Amino acid sequence: MLRRLHPEQPASFAFTPANLAWAEAQITKYPEGRQASAIIPLLWRAQEQEGWLTRPAIEYVADMLGLAHIRALEVATFYFMFQLQPVGAVAHL
Repeated sequence: MLRRLHPEQPASFAFTPANLAWAEAQITKYPEGRQASAIIPLLWRAQEQEGWLTRPAIEYVADMLGLAHIRALEVATFYFMFQLQPVGAVAHL
């Protein structure tokens, strides 16, 4: 199944101060040279903050980890746990 980013994206993304502190703490859990392994928890936290995973959030996390943007995009589109478009909050039965 091909997964793509939503065509309408916000202009920017930044972690809240609390989430930024959490993200920096997560990165320190990984050995030197392996900080890129923190990408899944950081993308997950960005999704929790925004409600879905946006292109600016993916690029922000990639920049934090020193990764090329395409590498972070590959992770985000591979795992179905990441919502690449806005999701509803109310279920209509």
